[in-house]
Amino acid sequence: MTSRDKRKILIVDDSVVIQRLVQARMRSDGFEVVCLTSAQDLVAQCQTIVPDVIILDIDMPDVTGFEACKALKDDSTTSQIPIIFLSVKTGTEEKVRGLDLGAVDYVTKPFDPVELRARVRSAYRTKYLLELLEQKARVDGLTGLYNRAFFNDRIEEELDRARRYNGTLAIILFDVDRFKRVNDTYGHSFGDVVLAEVAETARFHARQSDVVARYGGEEFVIILPEQNAENASYLAERIRGAIEELHLVHNGERVPVTASFGVSSTAEIGYENSKDLVDAADKMLYSAKDGGRNQVRVASKMLCPA
Repeated sequence: MTSRDKRKILIVDDSVVIQRLVQARMRSDGFEVVCLTSAQDLVAQCQTIVPDVIILDIDMPDVTGFEACKALKDDSTTSQIPIIFLSVKTGTEEKVRGLDLGAVDYVTKPFDPVELRARVRSAYRTKYLLELLEQKARVDGLTGLYNRAFFNDRIEEELDRARRYNGTLAIILFDVDRFKRVNDTYGHSFGDVVLAEVAETARFHARQSDVVARYGGEEFVIILPEQNAENASYLAERIRGAIEELHLVHNGERVPVTASFGVSSTAEIGYENSKDLVDAADKMLYSAKDGGRNQVRVASKMLCPA
C-alpha cells in the first residue's frame, strides 16, 4: 500500500462512457478513480492528484496520449507513475511505440473490464514493490531513519532550494557520548538498543518537515528547512534533554545516556556548499565534546569560510 489511505487511479479519456465504466469496475477493488477528459497540462494535474496508476487514452484532441506520456516520463515528479494506454488501434506499431515511451501496458478498445482490472492491479503491485525497494535503499536498517546516502542527496536539494528562494536552512549534528564504552561494558546488542532509542527520540521531537538521518555509527543528523541556527538550537536542546531522560536498563541497572550537539545554518555559514554547513556543525559537535559533553554548541559567523 502507499502512504495514502486510498489507492488512486487517474483515467484520462474524452469518452464519458469509458470513464464511467472504469469507475464502476475499479471502485469495487478499493481504488479512488479521478477522471480527466483532456491530457492538457497532465504533468501539473498529476502533481496535484498524485495517482498510483494512470489509464491514458491515446486518441485525444489537443494533446495525444503519446505526447502526454512522454511529458510525464520526462518529469522527475511523475516519471515513476505506471501508465496503461487505451486505444482502438490494434496494430503492433502503436503498441511498440507506447511501450517504448515507458508505458507498462497497452489495452485495446473495446476492452474486457475484468482484464483491465487485472492489468491495473498488476501495475499498482509493481509500483508498490518498486517503492518498497527504493525505501529500503534509503533507510537505515537498525534505526529506521534515513541513511547517509539519502542525507547526502537531500541536503543538496534543500540547500539549492534555500539558495534559490533566499531562505534559510539549518542542520543539527549529534552523537551519543562515550558510545564505545557502552558497547564495551554492556555489549553491542544493548548498544543497538541505545541507538534505536536515541533515533526514535530525535524523530519524535523533530517537525514533520525535518529530515532525521543516521549519519554513521553513533552519529545522527537533522536537516531543518526554513529554520535558523537559533530555532535549530531549541530543537537540539529538547532532544538533548529527552535523551538524558531516557530510561534504559541493562540487567536491572539504569544506564545513563547523553549526547552532544553541533548546530549550523546558512545564515552564519552561507549557501556556498553543503560541506561548509556540515563541517561547521561538526566543529560545534567536537566543541561540545571538548566542553564536557551533553550540551549544544552553535556555529557563529566567525566560522564562515573565507
